[in-house]
Amino acid sequence: MAFIRKRRQEQQLRLYSRERFSLLLLNLEEYYFEQHSADHIQHRGSCDERKIRGSLKICSKSVIFEPDAISHPIVKIPLRDCIQIGKHGESPASGHPATAKCPGISLTFSQVYFIKEHNIVAPYRIERGKMEYVFELDVSRKVEDVVETLLQLHRASCLDKLGDQTAMITAILQSRLARTSFDKNRFQSVSEKPHLECKAEMVTPLVTNPGHVCITDTSLYFQPLNGYPKPVIHITLQDVRRIYKRRHGLMPLGLEVFCTEDDLCSDIYLKFYEPEERDDVYFYIATYLEHHVVEHTAESYMLQWQRGHLSNYQYLLHLNNLADRSCNDLSQYPVFPWVVSDYFSPSLDLSNPGTFRDLSKPVGALNKERLERLLARYREMPAPKFMYGSHYSSPGYVLFYLVRIAPEYMLCLQNGRFDNADRMFNSVAETWRNCLDGATDFKELIPEFYGDDVSFLVNSLKLDLGRRQGGQVVDDVELPLWASSPEDFLQKSREALESSYVSEHLHEWIDLVFGYKQKGEDAIGAHNVFHPLTYEGGVDLNSIEDPDEKVAMLTQILEFGQTPKQLFVTPHPQKITSRFRVTPPISSCNDSPASPGEESFEDLTEESRRLAWNNITKLQLQEQYKTHKEAVTGIAVSRNGSSVFTTSQDSTLKMFSKESKMLQRSISFSNMALSSCLLLPGDATVISSSWDNNVYFYSIAFGRCQDTLMGHDDAVSHICWCDSRLFSASWDSTVKVWSGVPAEMPGTGRHQFDLLAELEHDVGVDTISLSATSALLASGTKEGMVTIWDLPTATALHQIPCHSGAVCATAFSPDSRHILSTGADGCVNVVDVQTGMRISSMASDKPQRCFIWDGSSVLSGSESGELLVWDLLGARVSERIQGHSGAVTCIWMNEQCSSVITGGEDRQIIFWKLQY
Repeated sequence: MAFIRKRRQEQQLRLYSRERFSLLLLNLEEYYFEQHSADHIQHRGSCDERKIRGSLKICSKSVIFEPDAISHPIVKIPLRDCIQIGKHGESPASGHPATAKCPGISLTFSQVYFIKEHNIVAPYRIERGKMEYVFELDVSRKVEDVVETLLQLHRASCLDKLGDQTAMITAILQSRLARTSFDKNRFQSVSEKPHLECKAEMVTPLVTNPGHVCITDTSLYFQPLNGYPKPVIHITLQDVRRIYKRRHGLMPLGLEVFCTEDDLCSDIYLKFYEPEERDDVYFYIATYLEHHVVEHTAESYMLQWQRGHLSNYQYLLHLNNLADRSCNDLSQYPVFPWVVSDYFSPSLDLSNPGTFRDLSKPVGALNKERLERLLARYREMPAPKFMYGSHYSSPGYVLFYLVRIAPEYMLCLQNGRFDNADRMFNSVAETWRNCLDGATDFKELIPEFYGDDVSFLVNSLKLDLGRRQGGQVVDDVELPLWASSPEDFLQKSREALESSYVSEHLHEWIDLVFGYKQKGEDAIGAHNVFHPLTYEGGVDLNSIEDPDEKVAMLTQILEFGQTPKQLFVTPHPQKITSRFRVTPPISSCNDSPASPGEESFEDLTEESRRLAWNNITKLQLQEQYKTHKEAVTGIAVSRNGSSVFTTSQDSTLKMFSKESKMLQRSISFSNMALSSCLLLPGDATVISSSWDNNVYFYSIAFGRCQDTLMGHDDAVSHICWCDSRLFSASWDSTVKVWSGVPAEMPGTGRHQFDLLAELEHDVGVDTISLSATSALLASGTKEGMVTIWDLPTATALHQIPCHSGAVCATAFSPDSRHILSTGADGCVNVVDVQTGMRISSMASDKPQRCFIWDGSSVLSGSESGELLVWDLLGARVSERIQGHSGAVTCIWMNEQCSSVITGGEDRQIIFWKLQY
């Protein structure tokens, strides 16, 4: 998984320098400044004198000596434990050398750590008592400078207040950075042009490394101040796929760069000293990427997940990434849910709902008795109240799971010690039981539990992790009875994550961790309230003036864990699974019956339509005809495909013969524009809506208007028909539902139209569409509101402000789970029907006036006259097809999805054919 890959990357970088040293040997929030080739002189001046060759590393809180021979331990001397620092052989009183020998650096101290003896990762060995170590540098003239640096850092380490220590060390660091700059000799090409240079720190788990960032016209560079782990890190901008702004310590200072499309393992994570510098670097790289990479949003990933194009595992990875979770920041490590609750049975039954954890509840609320105790404490607690004193994700919890592959990280976090053997990750079942019953244990899982790398479950490094109270040696993780091996455990865990039960309920857990139940009253109602410091915006560090309080607060934030950035503020939609999938009829009710042409209805299959949509970019213009004197507003086609009916703003309904390629009829109902048309089943009657407030019924057989519905007080903008019901939208702010319209109207006599329902809006309605079952209606208004109506009860389910201008068109997906809308603002939006959440939004340079879609791809008619093919799942326009000389105003497609007809402001209708 991500952490394992990141760890291997770091190991490869360390191979570059052939060092055993790691920044993990430093304390938290400590910096590594410089190194010098040196000898550790043992028993100097005696017959037993010997030299141990290695390198001396000067750090902000310690001195570290790394011997070349791996049989010798790395030596770490904390500066706060130093009693005296000076040149060896120099008299403390006189300040003059007492010997003519080459001067060395003398450190007298009371405590020293021995690390990696014989290159074995183990708890640090500590030796106490007054000692003196002498180091001779290869370059003797540097001794004085190093001693001066160590004395300065020693003074900082000995300050009483932690805030003063931090301030002094920060000043020393900034002074060093100010005296240096990026070495432009490190450019990959002499022709590169630098655009921006600033100071920053490279972030890796538990540590940061200061240096200089440089952006050129082709590259991103980071040059560490200390040259570790390599002199310069280079990323070609052309290779960058994604870039994210990050919080670091709840401050807007982080920037993470990925050269991969679908991974949590980034190529570099930078922390800047000022938000403005971070934003400048982000802007430059993002501007470069605009022409190469599409930035996905949580909503676009949601649409892919809902429609089965992303697995549950992939979707959770994307949400973690978007919510500032990074494998480089253990306080914001990616969080995954426990999904299985049965770790005790001999077999895992994924068809049994009882096998799974209740995903609608946080871990702390799964045990009813424990929850009652927590709520009792919560009710008595003064503000600010919280239910859980520990978080579900923190550096300690992450390393609890990963100690077998990341022992150095655990030793860094716990000052050179492993945890008590009984408190380690010994058993999956035992860990789950403690999360259910423990008074302070509410942790969730990490992505590794659903990956394919078993190394975190196996003690392959043969670490000495201690013995438990019963005498058992801590070795490999004990697996559930239903897992025959670590590989089997991960495979079954992944199967559980992708199971039908989890797919149907995962949105409930997302609501808790990334969504609307994360904060506020909804969080309280869901028993999902954590300490205020864990939330974004919970504390403003810049407002804290006391440096000690500020450092303590930051330390608590980093060690306690952080709640992900909130991604959703309304209920998350459910995944579309086979259990909930709707099989729609072939044709949409708001279009006229389609023409099967030479194929029969029985021959049409879902596969053929899918094939057509997969090739929709291959649409070819066949014929075009100028049929009207003004813009075409509606298209309807007879069942046999021979007759095409069109309405226009020139107030006429026209009948065009595809066979003879000639106009056969032109009918005028009034002197005002007609706005839409449709054919009733049986191909005997055409219905047209008009700006004169009326709906007209035209008999094809009798060649005359045989009825008029005067149903509105303003222009009728759009009509739909289904199951002997007419739906009319109007600028009078209503949508009306009428009955009494037979499929084939007789030639004589007028009809009594009964008003079944009136759907009230605040402003004029421009467009309507029906779901496949006619149970739902979507309306779009002049002010950009899309409303979803439940027709049996005539009530509004959701009102969604989708557009900043008028809604041009709306349509349900074939499975009725989503609504797509286009607007005068140029946006193409997808709304989830179940929750009313806008789950995807894409922008175009011109408004899309009309469209058809299959739920994943869209063919839209643009105001520019082009037909645009949109890949909603890829969040991009995949093809632009030139068509009309003015805006495309209406569009029709046959059942096989192989033929398309468009009408435009250029007064033409164009016939298109799919060629593949």
